[in-house]
Amino acid sequence: MTLQASPVAPAENTPTASRVYPAARVITSDDDAISVARHLASRFAVDAARRDRERTLPFEELDACSQAGLWAITVPRTYGGAQVSYATVGQVFAILAAADPSIAQIQQNHNSAVFWLWKTGSEQQRAHFLGAILRGARFGNANVDAEPQQNPGPRMSITPDGDGYRLSGRKLYATGALFADYVSTIGQDDRGRRIVAIVPAEHPGMTIVDDWESFGQKTTASGTVTFDDVWVPSLNVLPIYRSYDEWPQNAITQISHVGIDAGIARAAVDATIAFIRQRTSNPIAPPTGPIHSDPYVIFQLGELKTRLHAAEAMMERAGREIDLCLADPQPDSVANASIAVAEAKALTTEIAIEASNKLFELAGTRSTHPSFNLDRHWRNARVHTLHDPVRWKYAAIGDFYLNGVRPPSGGQT
Repeated sequence: MTLQASPVAPAENTPTASRVYPAARVITSDDDAISVARHLASRFAVDAARRDRERTLPFEELDACSQAGLWAITVPRTYGGAQVSYATVGQVFAILAAADPSIAQIQQNHNSAVFWLWKTGSEQQRAHFLGAILRGARFGNANVDAEPQQNPGPRMSITPDGDGYRLSGRKLYATGALFADYVSTIGQDDRGRRIVAIVPAEHPGMTIVDDWESFGQKTTASGTVTFDDVWVPSLNVLPIYRSYDEWPQNAITQISHVGIDAGIARAAVDATIAFIRQRTSNPIAPPTGPIHSDPYVIFQLGELKTRLHAAEAMMERAGREIDLCLADPQPDSVANASIAVAEAKALTTEIAIEASNKLFELAGTRSTHPSFNLDRHWRNARVHTLHDPVRWKYAAIGDFYLNGVRPPSGGQT
Protein backbone atom coordinates (compact mmCIF):
# COMPACT_ATOMS: atom_id res chain seq x y z
CA MET A 1 0.00 0.00 0.00
CA THR A 2 1.14 3.50 -0.79
CA LEU A 3 1.32 5.73 2.25
CA GLN A 4 0.68 9.46 2.12
CA ALA A 5 2.63 11.44 4.70
CA SER A 6 0.65 14.11 6.51
CA PRO A 7 1.12 14.98 10.21
CA VAL A 8 -1.79 16.01 12.41
CA ALA A 9 -1.66 19.78 12.81
CA PRO A 10 -3.22 21.31 15.94
CA ALA A 11 -5.48 24.32 15.68
CA GLU A 12 -4.13 27.44 17.34
CA ASN A 13 -4.76 27.62 21.12
CA THR A 14 -6.66 24.32 21.01
CA PRO A 15 -5.78 21.33 23.20
CA THR A 16 -5.13 18.38 20.88
CA ALA A 17 -4.03 14.80 21.25
CA SER A 18 -0.34 14.24 21.87
CA ARG A 19 -0.07 11.22 19.59
CA VAL A 20 0.30 11.84 15.87
CA TYR A 21 0.45 9.61 12.83
CA PRO A 22 3.14 10.86 10.44
CA ALA A 23 1.77 8.90 7.49
CA ALA A 24 -1.76 7.81 6.76
CA ARG A 25 -3.17 6.46 3.53
CA VAL A 26 -6.39 8.04 2.28
CA ILE A 27 -8.94 5.45 1.16
CA THR A 28 -10.71 6.55 -2.01
CA SER A 29 -13.65 4.21 -2.64
CA ASP A 30 -15.87 1.41 -1.32
CA ASP A 31 -13.83 -1.24 -3.12
CA ASP A 32 -10.64 0.25 -1.71
CA ALA A 33 -12.05 0.13 1.83
CA ILE A 34 -13.04 -3.52 1.49
CA SER A 35 -9.66 -4.43 0.01
CA VAL A 36 -7.79 -2.70 2.84
CA ALA A 37 -10.02 -4.38 5.45
CA ARG A 38 -9.33 -7.81 3.98
CA HIS A 39 -5.61 -7.16 3.89
CA LEU A 40 -5.53 -6.07 7.52
CA ALA A 41 -7.86 -8.87 8.65
CA SER A 42 -5.57 -11.50 7.19
CA ARG A 43 -2.80 -10.11 9.40
CA PHE A 44 -4.92 -9.71 12.51
CA ALA A 45 -6.31 -13.25 12.35
CA VAL A 46 -2.87 -14.81 12.75
CA ASP A 47 -2.47 -13.89 16.43
CA ALA A 48 -6.10 -13.32 17.40
CA ALA A 49 -6.33 -16.47 19.54
CA ARG A 50 -3.10 -15.60 21.35
CA ARG A 51 -4.18 -12.00 22.00
CA ASP A 52 -7.42 -13.29 23.48
CA ARG A 53 -5.69 -15.94 25.63
CA GLU A 54 -3.06 -13.55 26.99
CA ARG A 55 -5.22 -10.40 26.85
CA THR A 56 -2.65 -8.62 24.73
CA LEU A 57 -4.07 -5.25 23.78
CA PRO A 58 -3.97 -4.51 20.01
CA PHE A 59 -1.97 -1.28 19.96
CA GLU A 60 0.07 -2.28 16.90
CA GLU A 61 -2.98 -3.54 15.05
CA LEU A 62 -4.89 -0.31 15.64
CA ASP A 63 -1.93 1.74 14.46
CA ALA A 64 -1.97 -0.36 11.29
CA CYS A 65 -5.65 0.51 10.81
CA SER A 66 -4.88 4.20 11.25
CA GLN A 67 -1.95 4.09 8.87
CA ALA A 68 -4.06 2.29 6.27
CA GLY A 69 -6.84 4.90 6.51
CA LEU A 70 -9.51 2.45 7.61
CA TRP A 71 -10.84 4.69 10.39
CA ALA A 72 -11.56 7.50 7.92
CA ILE A 73 -13.81 5.64 5.47
CA THR A 74 -16.96 7.56 6.49
CA VAL A 75 -15.38 11.03 6.30
CA PRO A 76 -17.44 13.03 3.76
CA ARG A 77 -16.07 13.57 0.27
CA THR A 78 -16.23 17.33 0.72
CA TYR A 79 -13.61 16.96 3.46
CA GLY A 80 -11.35 14.59 1.55
CA GLY A 81 -12.79 11.22 2.59
CA ALA A 82 -14.33 8.34 0.66
CA GLN A 83 -17.78 8.66 2.30
CA VAL A 84 -18.42 4.99 1.65
CA SER A 85 -21.86 3.40 1.64
CA TYR A 86 -23.10 2.20 5.00
CA ALA A 87 -23.50 -1.21 3.36
CA THR A 88 -19.72 -1.08 2.99
CA VAL A 89 -19.36 0.01 6.61
CA GLY A 90 -21.21 -3.12 7.73
CA GLN A 91 -19.08 -5.30 5.49
CA VAL A 92 -15.81 -3.74 6.71
CA PHE A 93 -16.80 -4.36 10.33
CA ALA A 94 -17.74 -7.95 9.50
CA ILE A 95 -14.40 -8.56 7.79
CA LEU A 96 -12.46 -7.19 10.76
CA ALA A 97 -14.64 -8.97 13.32
CA ALA A 98 -14.16 -12.32 11.62
CA ALA A 99 -10.45 -11.85 12.30
CA ASP A 100 -10.67 -10.19 15.74
CA PRO A 101 -14.00 -8.76 16.96
CA SER A 102 -12.32 -6.71 19.70
CA ILE A 103 -10.48 -4.68 17.07
CA ALA A 104 -13.73 -4.13 15.19
CA GLN A 105 -15.59 -3.02 18.31
CA ILE A 106 -12.93 -0.48 19.19
CA GLN A 107 -13.73 1.38 15.95
CA GLN A 108 -17.49 1.38 16.49
CA ASN A 109 -17.70 4.53 18.61
CA HIS A 110 -15.20 6.29 16.39
CA ASN A 111 -17.61 6.02 13.47
CA SER A 112 -20.34 7.64 15.56
CA ALA A 113 -17.98 10.53 16.31
CA VAL A 114 -17.33 11.02 12.58
CA PHE A 115 -21.07 11.26 11.97
CA TRP A 116 -21.56 13.68 14.87
CA LEU A 117 -18.87 15.93 13.47
CA TRP A 118 -20.31 15.77 9.97
CA LYS A 119 -23.93 16.49 10.90
CA THR A 120 -23.69 18.69 14.00
CA GLY A 121 -20.25 20.32 13.84
CA SER A 122 -19.46 23.84 12.71
CA GLU A 123 -17.33 24.36 9.63
CA GLN A 124 -14.32 24.96 11.88
CA GLN A 125 -14.97 21.79 13.86
CA ARG A 126 -15.38 19.70 10.72
CA ALA A 127 -12.23 21.03 9.12
CA HIS A 128 -10.18 20.52 12.26
CA PHE A 129 -11.34 17.14 13.51
CA LEU A 130 -12.25 15.45 10.23
CA GLY A 131 -8.89 16.55 8.89
CA ALA A 132 -7.20 14.97 11.90
CA ILE A 133 -9.15 11.73 11.33
CA LEU A 134 -8.01 11.63 7.70
CA ARG A 135 -4.48 11.89 8.99
CA GLY A 136 -4.98 8.90 11.29
CA ALA A 137 -6.45 10.26 14.52
CA ARG A 138 -8.70 7.91 16.50
CA PHE A 139 -11.71 8.66 18.72
CA GLY A 140 -12.65 6.55 21.73
CA ASN A 141 -15.72 6.92 23.90
CA ALA A 142 -16.61 7.60 27.51
CA ASN A 143 -20.38 7.76 27.29
CA VAL A 144 -21.96 5.48 29.91
CA ASP A 145 -22.44 7.12 33.30
CA ALA A 146 -21.01 5.16 36.22
CA GLU A 147 -23.65 6.32 38.69
CA PRO A 148 -27.15 4.85 38.56
CA GLN A 149 -29.75 7.12 37.01
CA GLN A 150 -33.47 7.50 37.55
CA ASN A 151 -34.30 9.08 34.20
CA PRO A 152 -33.14 8.46 30.63
CA GLY A 153 -30.26 10.47 29.26
CA PRO A 154 -26.75 11.39 30.42
CA ARG A 155 -26.22 12.59 33.99
CA MET A 156 -22.99 14.47 33.44
CA SER A 157 -23.36 18.22 32.80
CA ILE A 158 -21.14 19.98 30.29
CA THR A 159 -21.38 23.63 31.32
CA PRO A 160 -20.12 26.86 29.71
CA ASP A 161 -17.00 28.32 31.26
CA GLY A 162 -15.38 31.30 29.59
CA ASP A 163 -14.41 30.46 26.02
CA GLY A 164 -15.11 26.79 26.56
CA TYR A 165 -16.83 24.20 28.69
CA ARG A 166 -16.13 22.38 31.94
CA LEU A 167 -17.13 18.86 32.96
CA SER A 168 -16.63 16.33 35.74
CA GLY A 169 -17.84 12.75 36.01
CA ARG A 170 -17.05 9.06 35.80
CA LYS A 171 -17.84 6.84 32.85
CA LEU A 172 -17.85 3.06 32.31
CA TYR A 173 -17.49 0.78 29.26
CA ALA A 174 -15.18 3.31 27.61
CA THR A 175 -14.32 1.21 24.56
CA GLY A 176 -11.39 2.60 22.63
CA ALA A 177 -10.50 5.36 25.08
CA LEU A 178 -7.17 3.77 26.01
CA PHE A 179 -6.12 3.72 22.34
CA ALA A 180 -7.59 7.07 21.34
CA ASP A 181 -6.21 10.43 20.34
CA TYR A 182 -9.52 11.98 21.39
CA VAL A 183 -12.10 10.73 23.89
CA SER A 184 -15.69 11.80 23.27
CA THR A 185 -17.93 11.91 26.33
CA ILE A 186 -21.68 12.51 26.28
CA GLY A 187 -23.30 14.87 28.77
CA GLN A 188 -26.15 17.36 28.80
CA ASP A 189 -26.39 21.11 28.44
CA ASP A 190 -28.39 23.44 30.68
CA ARG A 191 -31.56 22.51 28.78
CA GLY A 192 -31.07 18.78 29.26
CA ARG A 193 -30.08 18.19 25.65
CA ARG A 194 -27.45 15.63 24.67
CA ILE A 195 -24.07 17.16 23.82
CA VAL A 196 -20.58 15.74 23.59
CA ALA A 197 -17.20 17.03 24.73
CA ILE A 198 -14.09 15.95 22.82
CA VAL A 199 -11.18 15.55 25.22
CA PRO A 200 -7.67 15.05 23.82
CA ALA A 201 -5.59 12.13 25.03
CA GLU A 202 -3.49 12.83 28.13
CA HIS A 203 -5.49 16.01 28.75
CA PRO A 204 -5.20 17.35 32.33
CA GLY A 205 -7.98 16.00 34.52
CA MET A 206 -8.83 12.96 32.40
CA THR A 207 -7.79 9.56 33.77
CA ILE A 208 -8.25 6.31 31.83
CA VAL A 209 -8.13 3.06 33.80
CA ASP A 210 -7.84 -0.31 32.05
CA ASP A 211 -10.13 -2.20 34.43
CA TRP A 212 -12.25 -4.01 31.83
CA GLU A 213 -12.98 -7.58 32.92
CA SER A 214 -15.11 -9.95 30.88
CA PHE A 215 -14.86 -13.49 29.54
CA GLY A 216 -15.43 -12.16 26.00
CA GLN A 217 -14.27 -9.22 23.90
CA LYS A 218 -11.30 -9.26 26.23
CA THR A 219 -9.03 -6.81 24.42
CA THR A 220 -11.38 -3.88 23.84
CA ALA A 221 -10.01 -2.19 27.00
CA SER A 222 -13.55 -0.96 27.74
CA GLY A 223 -12.53 0.43 31.10
CA THR A 224 -13.28 3.47 33.25
CA VAL A 225 -12.66 7.14 32.46
CA THR A 226 -12.76 9.87 35.10
CA PHE A 227 -13.04 13.57 34.29
CA ASP A 228 -11.95 15.79 37.17
CA ASP A 229 -12.80 19.44 36.48
CA VAL A 230 -11.78 19.15 32.83
CA TRP A 231 -11.91 22.24 30.64
CA VAL A 232 -12.10 22.15 26.83
CA PRO A 233 -12.53 25.00 24.33
CA SER A 234 -15.80 25.56 22.50
CA LEU A 235 -14.26 23.96 19.41
CA ASN A 236 -14.40 20.64 21.28
CA VAL A 237 -18.12 20.56 22.10
CA LEU A 238 -20.84 19.33 19.71
CA PRO A 239 -24.67 19.64 19.93
CA ILE A 240 -25.22 15.98 19.07
CA TYR A 241 -28.92 16.07 20.07
CA ARG A 242 -29.43 17.37 16.53
CA SER A 243 -28.01 14.15 15.12
CA TYR A 244 -30.65 12.13 16.97
CA ASP A 245 -33.48 14.58 16.17
CA GLU A 246 -32.74 15.06 12.47
CA TRP A 247 -30.67 12.08 11.27
CA PRO A 248 -30.60 8.25 11.62
CA GLN A 249 -28.04 8.35 14.44
CA ASN A 250 -29.21 5.11 16.06
CA ALA A 251 -28.98 3.25 12.76
CA ILE A 252 -25.52 4.73 12.12
CA THR A 253 -24.35 3.55 15.53
CA GLN A 254 -25.84 0.08 15.32
CA ILE A 255 -24.86 -0.94 11.78
CA SER A 256 -21.35 -1.39 13.19
CA HIS A 257 -22.68 -3.76 15.87
CA VAL A 258 -24.50 -5.68 13.13
CA GLY A 259 -21.22 -6.10 11.26
CA ILE A 260 -19.39 -7.25 14.38
CA ASP A 261 -21.94 -9.97 15.12
CA ALA A 262 -21.94 -11.07 11.49
CA GLY A 263 -18.15 -11.32 11.59
CA ILE A 264 -18.18 -13.38 14.78
CA ALA A 265 -20.71 -15.75 13.20
CA ARG A 266 -18.62 -16.04 10.04
CA ALA A 267 -15.51 -16.83 12.05
CA ALA A 268 -17.35 -19.50 14.05
CA VAL A 269 -18.72 -21.23 10.95
CA ASP A 270 -15.33 -21.10 9.22
CA ALA A 271 -13.63 -22.50 12.33
CA THR A 272 -16.14 -25.35 12.47
CA ILE A 273 -15.52 -26.29 8.84
CA ALA A 274 -11.75 -26.01 9.18
CA PHE A 275 -11.71 -28.19 12.30
CA ILE A 276 -13.88 -30.87 10.72
CA ARG A 277 -11.70 -30.92 7.62
CA GLN A 278 -8.59 -31.26 9.78
CA ARG A 279 -10.13 -34.21 11.57
CA THR A 280 -11.09 -35.76 8.23
CA SER A 281 -7.42 -35.76 7.21
CA ASN A 282 -6.53 -37.68 10.39
CA PRO A 283 -5.71 -41.29 9.43
CA ILE A 284 -7.47 -42.52 12.59
CA ALA A 285 -11.14 -42.06 11.75
CA PRO A 286 -13.78 -42.18 14.54
CA PRO A 287 -15.67 -45.48 14.81
CA THR A 288 -18.81 -43.87 13.40
CA GLY A 289 -16.93 -42.98 10.20
CA PRO A 290 -15.55 -39.68 8.85
CA ILE A 291 -17.33 -36.73 10.44
CA HIS A 292 -17.56 -34.92 7.13
CA SER A 293 -19.80 -37.76 5.89
CA ASP A 294 -22.22 -37.53 8.82
CA PRO A 295 -25.51 -36.45 7.19
CA TYR A 296 -26.63 -34.59 10.32
CA VAL A 297 -23.40 -32.59 10.42
CA ILE A 298 -23.79 -31.78 6.74
CA PHE A 299 -27.41 -30.75 7.28
CA GLN A 300 -26.66 -28.46 10.22
CA LEU A 301 -23.71 -26.80 8.51
CA GLY A 302 -26.02 -26.13 5.58
CA GLU A 303 -28.47 -24.50 7.95
CA LEU A 304 -25.78 -22.36 9.56
CA LYS A 305 -24.41 -21.16 6.23
CA THR A 306 -27.88 -20.30 4.97
CA ARG A 307 -28.77 -18.34 8.10
CA LEU A 308 -25.42 -16.56 8.01
CA HIS A 309 -25.92 -15.52 4.40
CA ALA A 310 -29.46 -14.37 5.19
CA ALA A 311 -28.17 -12.24 8.07
CA GLU A 312 -25.44 -10.78 5.86
CA ALA A 313 -28.02 -9.94 3.19
CA MET A 314 -30.12 -8.15 5.81
CA MET A 315 -27.01 -6.22 6.87
CA GLU A 316 -26.49 -5.14 3.26
CA ARG A 317 -30.13 -4.05 3.03
CA ALA A 318 -29.85 -2.11 6.29
CA GLY A 319 -26.80 -0.24 5.03
CA ARG A 320 -28.64 0.71 1.84
CA GLU A 321 -31.60 1.99 3.85
CA ILE A 322 -29.22 4.24 5.81
CA ASP A 323 -27.82 5.56 2.52
CA LEU A 324 -31.34 6.32 1.27
CA CYS A 325 -32.15 8.12 4.51
CA LEU A 326 -29.01 10.25 4.33
CA ALA A 327 -30.00 11.29 0.81
CA ASP A 328 -33.49 12.32 2.00
CA PRO A 329 -33.73 12.57 5.81
CA GLN A 330 -37.43 12.50 6.65
CA PRO A 331 -39.24 10.91 9.62
CA ASP A 332 -40.28 7.96 7.44
CA SER A 333 -36.81 7.35 6.01
CA VAL A 334 -35.25 7.59 9.47
CA ALA A 335 -37.75 5.04 10.76
CA ASN A 336 -37.15 2.73 7.78
CA ALA A 337 -33.40 2.84 8.36
CA SER A 338 -33.78 2.17 12.08
CA ILE A 339 -36.12 -0.77 11.53
CA ALA A 340 -33.93 -2.27 8.80
CA VAL A 341 -30.91 -2.14 11.12
CA ALA A 342 -32.97 -3.63 13.96
CA GLU A 343 -34.00 -6.54 11.73
CA ALA A 344 -30.41 -7.15 10.71
CA LYS A 345 -29.19 -6.87 14.30
CA ALA A 346 -31.72 -9.48 15.44
CA LEU A 347 -30.57 -11.97 12.81
CA THR A 348 -26.84 -11.40 13.27
CA THR A 349 -27.23 -11.73 17.04
CA GLU A 350 -28.96 -15.06 16.67
CA ILE A 351 -26.58 -16.55 14.11
CA ALA A 352 -23.50 -15.41 16.10
CA ILE A 353 -24.71 -17.22 19.21
CA GLU A 354 -25.97 -20.28 17.33
CA ALA A 355 -22.88 -20.73 15.14
CA SER A 356 -20.42 -20.31 18.01
CA ASN A 357 -22.39 -22.81 20.09
CA LYS A 358 -22.83 -25.35 17.28
CA LEU A 359 -19.08 -25.26 16.65
CA PHE A 360 -18.46 -27.67 19.53
CA GLU A 361 -21.46 -29.86 18.86
CA LEU A 362 -20.38 -30.43 15.26
CA ALA A 363 -16.61 -30.44 15.67
CA GLY A 364 -16.63 -32.73 18.70
CA THR A 365 -14.95 -33.01 22.07
CA ARG A 366 -11.45 -32.41 20.74
CA SER A 367 -12.47 -28.88 19.70
CA THR A 368 -12.82 -27.90 23.37
CA HIS A 369 -9.09 -28.32 24.06
CA PRO A 370 -7.66 -25.02 25.36
CA SER A 371 -4.82 -25.06 22.82
CA PHE A 372 -7.30 -24.23 20.04
CA ASN A 373 -9.05 -21.48 22.03
CA LEU A 374 -12.15 -21.96 19.89
CA ASP A 375 -14.34 -21.03 22.82
CA ARG A 376 -13.36 -17.41 22.17
CA HIS A 377 -15.93 -17.31 19.38
CA TRP A 378 -18.78 -18.18 21.75
CA ARG A 379 -17.43 -15.90 24.49
CA ASN A 380 -17.15 -12.99 22.06
CA ALA A 381 -20.62 -13.64 20.65
CA ARG A 382 -22.21 -13.95 24.06
CA VAL A 383 -20.68 -10.70 25.34
CA HIS A 384 -21.00 -8.52 22.26
CA THR A 385 -24.61 -9.49 21.51
CA LEU A 386 -25.61 -8.13 24.92
CA HIS A 387 -25.48 -4.69 23.29
CA ASP A 388 -29.10 -3.67 22.78
CA PRO A 389 -31.06 -6.87 23.53
CA VAL A 390 -32.86 -8.50 20.62
CA ARG A 391 -36.15 -8.51 22.57
CA TRP A 392 -36.18 -4.73 22.11
CA LYS A 393 -35.58 -5.15 18.39
CA TYR A 394 -38.44 -7.55 17.74
CA ALA A 395 -40.83 -5.47 19.84
CA ALA A 396 -39.97 -2.29 17.91
CA ILE A 397 -40.18 -4.11 14.57
CA GLY A 398 -43.59 -5.57 15.39
CA ASP A 399 -44.95 -2.25 16.65
CA PHE A 400 -43.75 -0.54 13.48
CA TYR A 401 -45.32 -2.95 11.02
CA LEU A 402 -48.50 -3.62 12.99
CA ASN A 403 -49.27 -0.21 14.47
CA GLY A 404 -47.17 2.18 12.39
CA VAL A 405 -45.22 3.29 15.47
CA ARG A 406 -41.87 4.76 14.53
CA PRO A 407 -38.95 3.86 16.83
CA PRO A 408 -37.92 6.66 19.21
CA SER A 409 -35.24 8.92 17.75
CA GLY A 410 -33.32 9.29 21.00
CA GLY A 411 -33.36 5.68 22.16
CA GLN A 412 -31.81 2.45 20.94
CA THR A 413 -33.97 0.33 18.69
